Order: sequence, then C-alpha cells, then structure tokens
Amino acid sequence: MKVVVFGAGVIGISTAYALARAGADVTVLERQNGPALETSFANAGQVSPGYSTPWAAPGIPLKALKWLFQKHAPLALRADGSLFQLRWLAGMLRNCTPARYAVNKERMMRVSEYSRDCLRQLRADTGIQYEQRTGGTLQVFRSQAQLDAVARDLDVLRACGVAHEVLDRAGLARVEPALAYTQDRLLGGLWLPHDETGDCFMFTQQLAEKARQLGVQFRYGVDVKQMLTDGHALQGVQLAGPEAEVVKADKYVLALGSYTRQLVQPLGLDLPVYPVKGYSLTVPLRDASLAPQSTVLDETYKVAITRFDNRIRVGGMAELCGFDLALNPKRRATLEMVTADLFPGGDLPKAEFWTGLRPQTPDGTPIIGATRQYPNLFLNTGHGTLGWTMASGSGQLLADLVTGRQPAISTEGLALDRYSPSAPIRSLPKRAVSATV
Repeated sequence: MKVVVFGAGVIGISTAYALARAGADVTVLERQNGPALETSFANAGQVSPGYSTPWAAPGIPLKALKWLFQKHAPLALRADGSLFQLRWLAGMLRNCTPARYAVNKERMMRVSEYSRDCLRQLRADTGIQYEQRTGGTLQVFRSQAQLDAVARDLDVLRACGVAHEVLDRAGLARVEPALAYTQDRLLGGLWLPHDETGDCFMFTQQLAEKARQLGVQFRYGVDVKQMLTDGHALQGVQLAGPEAEVVKADKYVLALGSYTRQLVQPLGLDLPVYPVKGYSLTVPLRDASLAPQSTVLDETYKVAITRFDNRIRVGGMAELCGFDLALNPKRRATLEMVTADLFPGGDLPKAEFWTGLRPQTPDGTPIIGATRQYPNLFLNTGHGTLGWTMASGSGQLLADLVTGRQPAISTEGLALDRYSPSAPIRSLPKRAVSATV
C-alpha cells in the first residue's frame, strides 16, 4: 500500500513512522527543508496527558473578556478579517458548557493517555533520546478561586484513571524544590506525576531518521498546488512548479497543522482548525537550584516552564490573529516575568524568542480519521497545544485506520464528522477507577 503523508512536523513524522512499521510504502511531502521546522520547532516541551484540557470550559467567556484588559493576559484577540474566525469563536463558545467540557476532556485524555503509552514503547523499541524527563507536570495556583475550580477536573481525572495529587503550599516544594524560594506567591497546585518532558524538535528529527531507516521517502522543499479527485476519492496530488508533477498513492494523510484547512477547502471539506499563535523562550540555565526539575504550569498566566538538560523552555500565550508570525515584544515580557517570578535560575537576556501556530479545534479534540466524502483521504490535525503530547498515539491510531487494523482505543468523537449538525453529544462514561488525591 502506497501512502502519502503531508507534513513533517511531529504529527506527520509520527504518522509516517507508524505507517512504515505497519508495512506501508510511505512518502512524506514537506514544504520546509527538513522536519520540525514550524510549530514543532520550539514548543513548550510537555508531554502532558494529565493536562489535556479543552480551552472551551465553563467560565472561559467571562475570563476572556477580563483578559482583554490585562497587561499579561494569556489570551489576545485581533480580528483577522475572516468570517471563519468568527465562526470558530462561536463554535468554541458553544463548547463552554459543563456537559460539552466533560465529553471533550475525556476524548482528549483518551488520545493523550494512549499516546504516552505509545511514546514509552517507542523509546523502548528505538532507544531514542531527546533530553526527556519523567518528573510529571505541576500546575500551580495563585488564587483560591483557581484551587476551587480544579475540583471540576478531578472528576474527569478519576474517570480516566489518571494519577494526580492536590498539593497545599508546603507540598509544592516537595515536588519542585526550587519553589521553596517563591512559594509565598502560590496557594497550592495539582501534580500529575506521570507526565513527561523533552525537546520536541530533537525528538522529531531523530524519529524522522528512524522512519527513513524503515524506508520512508522524504521530499523536502515541495509545495502542493492542488489535490486531484474524481468526486469520490483522491486520484493524486499536483505539486507546484513548472513540471506540474503529480504524486499518486492509494491513501493520503494530511498532517499540515493549521494549514490543513486551506488544502481541503477546494474539496468541499469545512475543517474547523484555526491557527492559534503561541510563543516560547529557550533560556540557558545559569543556576540549576533555581530551575524546575520537570514542568511547572502557571495557571494564572497559562505559561509552562519546562526543564531540559541545560536549558529552560518557557511556552505559552494564545493570540487569535490569523497567520501572523511577527514576534510581539509584549509577549516576551510576559514570559520573562513569569520565569523570573517562579524560577530565576535562567539567563533571560540570552534567551531565544520564537513563535508558532497551533492548529486548534473549537472543542479542543484533534481530528483523526478518514473523511466521509473521500474514503482514501485521512486527517491528523487540530491538536492545539498538545501536538507532541498526542503525537505518538495519534500517529499509531491513524496508521491503524489507514491499514485496516483494529485501533487499540475507541475512535468515538475523533473524526471530522463529529461536527455534523446531527452528531449527538454523549455523556461521560462511568467507570470505577482508582486515583491518588
């Protein structure tokens, strides 16, 4: 079976690798000159199944209004001139109910938990190294309201069997010793001990090499002009350029992140994936005693501070402003402020400032699976801020669907057709599980 995978970010490479392991003849098409040179290049460095939480949540509309007037707000909105931006925002607001939040969070955690298992198996199979750590994620709270609100997530964590522990102020330093110097600014936290960290760029580069060794062909520096169809299935892909080359395969996988929507629009597919702009700092480590051991997430500013070997990766912010990739110095100021406040062990003047576009769905759940209109066209996109968290599992799940194998987890609610007007909203499944609280 010949398969073309579009995109060489962490999702595309993970998919290509899983397909090659399943015996497919895989070609990857990528417009950049190598893997992981866009959104996967300098993300926050988290593999955080326990923090797989939809942005669309009860109370978010009111918070978003307040954020518009704050100096260090985690969210900024600027009209991009498109009707699609308004439609996407409306879709997100519709998902801010308790019932939809619970369903969406379960779907996200289902993929994320499976993905963590796949990543662990991948490490065991390949010995891949990417400055990984397995110290968990610590979400820290600065207000009583944040502590009270976390109770909403605990029910879902229990239902999904995710280990977690609610910490008081004294407990923070037990998990992250450097917080002993700054814990007076914090009231408590939520610790997810099974989460992991690492350098996504390093991971994707190495996984691409593993895929190449399995026979995957990579074509870098190529642009897709159009997808060719007979109205029922894809017949090929025409590349840009004077030769108008057509690449043909049996099946096609789109893993182009925020740019997937543009490619499928001419096919009559309405893909609700919006580019959410995020920022990061990569900070050289000056004093390890004043740096995190794993990942600390500041709930107030929605900023994650992640430890690599000799660096700190600080990621966060969300701007809804289309495909603008300009670096905003105000966002850097926020990232620096949070870092200096909690972990002053980094050399901030030497930090590298970066921005990328996260492909976000209105409900937070990625879109994984075949399209109903074109059975040989598959989508693997819309992972938002959790692209690396969900990458290994999404790649394996998609590979199973493409090759006709039975997936290891339920695919309910993951395909594009969940956005059909007739799609039902189900209730959260009830399961008896144990968890640490």
